Amino acid sequence: MTVVAVALVDPQRRVLLQQRSPGRAMAGLWEFPGGKVEPGELPEAALIRELDEELGIAVPAPALTPACFASAAVGGRHMILLLYICRAWTGEPRPLDASALKWLRLHEMDPDEMPPADRPLLAMLDALIGST
Repeated sequence: MTVVAVALVDPQRRVLLQQRSPGRAMAGLWEFPGGKVEPGELPEAALIRELDEELGIAVPAPALTPACFASAAVGGRHMILLLYICRAWTGEPRPLDASALKWLRLHEMDPDEMPPADRPLLAMLDALIGST
């Protein structure tokens, strides 16, 4: 299973996290926005679609920079999580498919409050965008 996610980075180098809704797997945990890549779909196209569906924002494909990936077992399946960095979008992110949103600097994020696949991405993101 291939999943795409994004670190939306604002001018203050804060990153947007969304809280998983009640009733979903890992409800209440904070994650990078994104979702599953559908069969035949390019990862960037999937991420653009997911960001529109989940946050109501428009992201141009050139604004997505591949950053890093994680590999994890999820239930009885294996997931490859592709993380992109994005610094340009249109619209104000809204929690359309999440309980809440919050902007944090990387050093403010608590890995214990995130899904296991997102946790190893924090150190890699820190190396790419910095935490302060």
